[in-house]
Amino acid sequence: MQRHRWVTALVLLCLTAVGLTGQPAGAGHAGADRAGVVDRQQVPRPAARQAEEGEDHAAGSQIALHEGVMAGVTALTTTGPTVAGMDVSSHQGDVDWDHWWAQGKRFAYVKATEGTGYRNPYYDQQFHGSHRVGMRRGAYHFALPDRSDGVTQANYFVDHGGGWTADGATLPGALDIEYDPYGDDTCYGLAPDAMVTWIRQFTDTYRARTGRAPMIYTSTLWWDRCTGRAGDFSASPVWVARYADSVGPLPHPWAAHAIWQHSSTPIDQNLFNGTPDDLLALARG
Repeated sequence: MQRHRWVTALVLLCLTAVGLTGQPAGAGHAGADRAGVVDRQQVPRPAARQAEEGEDHAAGSQIALHEGVMAGVTALTTTGPTVAGMDVSSHQGDVDWDHWWAQGKRFAYVKATEGTGYRNPYYDQQFHGSHRVGMRRGAYHFALPDRSDGVTQANYFVDHGGGWTADGATLPGALDIEYDPYGDDTCYGLAPDAMVTWIRQFTDTYRARTGRAPMIYTSTLWWDRCTGRAGDFSASPVWVARYADSVGPLPHPWAAHAIWQHSSTPIDQNLFNGTPDDLLALARG
């Protein structure tokens, strides 16, 4: 009987060590507010893994994992006129653009590329389909700063659908730079000065290729941490991701945002900060 109790205690100890009998010490704080917003729901983060050719991450997918989503938002706080829009990637497949136009969406951003080894296979249907129904549209690039330099990735983006033309229908291409989806290092192993250099390479190359500064898509928490609030990229319009009832504090040094991605339900939803004429002016450059 004494031996039986000893074996049982040993088994329970092993189960506890591997986390099968409950949460590890310190669990329960994942929902802590890290962006000045209360009652946020955290999305479980996947285990770290290596990048694989052809993997695809949508704008804000990693921001939602790390920063959470506010529950129960019923109204958004804005300070002026807005235009409703959306963004899509391969996860949406062939998009019913007529439906979303009827829902009031008037612009769209379409994922074109990631790193230097991925192009959205639905890009043509999404980019041209949104234009067909009357939306102004642009393309975005999901950055992987630890895979290649900013020059290389900007060129890959422009060469695979991320360009811009002054036709009044095409928005400037966007650099989506956010948490590393392939590992645990938030900033891709780059110190702030190295990250600023990488972003500068991308924005300068994009401007040289297209004549326009690219949009920059990010979150305030990620940007201020990984750039150290250094570098002045205010020549680029900023597209802020924050899944809450207000846009919140902006990344340094922007004083105003161009677009706010406020929800991913039932699709990534955005508000342009301005009037339809302002949106046209952004497209025209």
